[in-house]
Amino acid sequence: MQGKIALEEHVAIEATLNDSKVFGTHVWDTLGPRLIDVQGARLREMDQHGIEMMILSLNAPAVQAIPDVKRAVDVARQANDAMAADVGKHPDRFAGFAALAMQDPEAAAAELTRCVKELGFVGALINGFSNVGSADNVTYYDLPQYRPFWRTVEALDVPFYLHPRNPLPSWTKFYEGHNWMLGPNWAFAAETALHALRLIGSGLFDECPNLKIVLGHLGEGIPVQLWRIDGRNGWMNAPHNYPAKHGVAHYFRKHFYLTTSGNFHTPSLINAVTEMGADHVMFSVDWPFEDVGQGCEWFDKAEIGEAERAKIGRDNAVKLFKLKI
Repeated sequence: MQGKIALEEHVAIEATLNDSKVFGTHVWDTLGPRLIDVQGARLREMDQHGIEMMILSLNAPAVQAIPDVKRAVDVARQANDAMAADVGKHPDRFAGFAALAMQDPEAAAAELTRCVKELGFVGALINGFSNVGSADNVTYYDLPQYRPFWRTVEALDVPFYLHPRNPLPSWTKFYEGHNWMLGPNWAFAAETALHALRLIGSGLFDECPNLKIVLGHLGEGIPVQLWRIDGRNGWMNAPHNYPAKHGVAHYFRKHFYLTTSGNFHTPSLINAVTEMGADHVMFSVDWPFEDVGQGCEWFDKAEIGEAERAKIGRDNAVKLFKLKI
């Protein structure tokens, strides 16, 4: 398929580059340069495999892992300015997601507003929870102090991409002896799904009924669990003890959009489409941590209808992000 749009595609600046080394130490000679390069190999890969546009985002955990609030704010702004310069060289091929210092909700709202209104970015991508004040602090965005931030996101009418990060080392005792489960093998999905469910259960979407959240990797495992989460031993009529007014599936299907980033598996794609509807699923690769050729060749041949392929590969992203291409 020609004209695909990919939207979990990462870049790095010097201040954040080494955050990604742990995810590819054995291939760092290739991975590191690919994160820095926007205008060279990335464009060639896009051209070769039918990707018309990539929406760029900062690598992980980057800003979210900077406990010093002022430095986090400064690095986010630096990253956004660098990304805007790269997008400006090929605005027909690239768009941008804002990096935000969620350590300071007010500063994050102001920076998102600047990025959308002045830099032309199409949303934000945030790498999970933030460390605030110390490296051992874990702060999730369902907490009350983030409600004004979410109202800003809703008012700007841009999507918020919730991207994974690993749990803190002090929280990984249950992985002891099995570190192979950290990162994309398991911990990324487990951590991000937890965060997404916290947002849902908090009542956020009752207060902000027009919020749009994007999850990668075909939903971080949530779609296959929706019935079980809401069923919750239904024969006992067990109550859901959370502030949200409805079941999890209600909010997930209405407010969440999923991408294929790093999950090139047709049965999983079909499950996501079945649970969400084809209008809420979009193509992505997860460059440079995944191979563009593998992702594109899989998607182009996946056993889905051509109308669905067009929606997932391009049309849904054009509509959701208001792309002018």
